[in-house]
Amino acid sequence: MKQTGKTRIGIVGMGLMGTGHGRCLRNGLVPGAVLAAACDPDRRQAGEFPGLAWFDDVPALLRSGTVDAVVIATPHYAHTTAGVAALKAGLHVLVEKPVSVHKADVLKLLGAHRSRRQIFAAMFNQRTDPSYLKLRAMVRGGKLGKIRRINWIITDWFRPEAYYRHAGWRATWAGEGGGVLLNQCPHNLDLFQWIFGMPSKVRGFCQFGRYHDIEVEDDVTAYFEYADGTTAVFIASTGEAPGTNRLEVMGDRGRLVLEGGRLEFLRNKVSAAVFSRQSKEKFKAPPVQRIEVPLPPGTGGQHLGILKNFVRAIRRGEKLIAPAGEGLHSVELANAIILSALENRTVDLPLSAPRYARLLASLAHRSPKK
Repeated sequence: MKQTGKTRIGIVGMGLMGTGHGRCLRNGLVPGAVLAAACDPDRRQAGEFPGLAWFDDVPALLRSGTVDAVVIATPHYAHTTAGVAALKAGLHVLVEKPVSVHKADVLKLLGAHRSRRQIFAAMFNQRTDPSYLKLRAMVRGGKLGKIRRINWIITDWFRPEAYYRHAGWRATWAGEGGGVLLNQCPHNLDLFQWIFGMPSKVRGFCQFGRYHDIEVEDDVTAYFEYADGTTAVFIASTGEAPGTNRLEVMGDRGRLVLEGGRLEFLRNKVSAAVFSRQSKEKFKAPPVQRIEVPLPPGTGGQHLGILKNFVRAIRRGEKLIAPAGEGLHSVELANAIILSALENRTVDLPLSAPRYARLLASLAHRSPKK
């Protein structure tokens, strides 16, 4: 259904991300939309938005009738409560990552989305990056043949101690529900499942407070197994400097490496599986062609691109780049890695949502009350 008049958007949570989204809307960078309201009990940012309708809580915003849609940029646990309330009120919703803290809350949030007329999106802005778009197209288009192995080292999320001190909810089980997996890596876990699909088994190794004075994970190594035999390793940290961001995909037809803004394809001129069966050589590997895959400059639309897509979906039915329902997968992967590490075992997917919710509640109960 096409909408006439500008789409009135409210920002729920005027911290770092919410204020950034508010500036984009206020400055007219999102065609067809206007910043109509803000919602946050902390009004320190109000002076930057003179004349803007400001509400201290979500119910007051929803009762006001001032908005058609909301962008939720609160601390993580409130993504569920604010999202459910906004969906039940009939508003369009764009929620920041992670969609929720744990799988049970994601299911609760998705269950509140009952009308196809309501646009419900997630802020997975890295889906707009042309390097990931190209890599996904090559993997899914069969350029590598059968995928055998995936390695992603994503340790360029360095955060100093001051980062965790500036907001009391950060890096606690009660306030954030996790560390690097719930804060920085929802993007990478989303891209992982978006490109390669979901594994069937997860074995996680987490170190809690390895680099920082925090109780949650800041260093992670995870091993994934797929039903077809593909294996993957995912490594993340907020304590390494200089960090690395290298995604390597190995298939029968060669290897893709994405690093430093370059995508390189080492293409086997003959499939490794076919070469292995047919070659008479005892040690020789298939001949390789090195291809530098051309990429457009820049990193795509990012947050602004997702905001524009959200508004176009509301106004003229454009397909969403990141439907909120797909946010379940990155949350489930993060939960499974943490569960595996805490219980020292391999976790089968799909994950038991109630079991993990109980574990997280126990951790949160013992968490410092900040």
